[in-house]
Amino acid sequence: QVQLVESGGGLVQAGGSLRLSCAASGTIFSLNTMGWYRQAPGSQRELVATITSGGSTNYADSVKGRFTISRDNAKNTVSLQMNSLKPEDTAVYYCNVRANGRNYWGQGTQVTVSS
Repeated sequence: QVQLVESGGGLVQAGGSLRLSCAASGTIFSLNTMGWYRQAPGSQRELVATITSGGSTNYADSVKGRFTISRDNAKNTVSLQMNSLKPEDTAVYYCNVRANGRNYWGQGTQVTVSS
């Protein structure tokens, strides 16, 4: 089993920055794509950014140029640096990891951006 622990959410003013982190632990034989998704009230969960084990990244158009995803393969962590935050970035952010051939989700961390 794989466990994911997220940290770094909070309240920030528009234009500010936050950094989210997610650490994977447990019995991990293979760790493939890691990523972040978000879900705002009344909306479906949507992709924010992903990064493969080789470092290839993919971003939602809405966050390109503002958010940066990175990972540390030695520590089994993935991070999301969020700059120039906007009120529409307000959501619960979920870490997602493909490990041992299965998808795992974190518990979610709230990000609130005030105008």
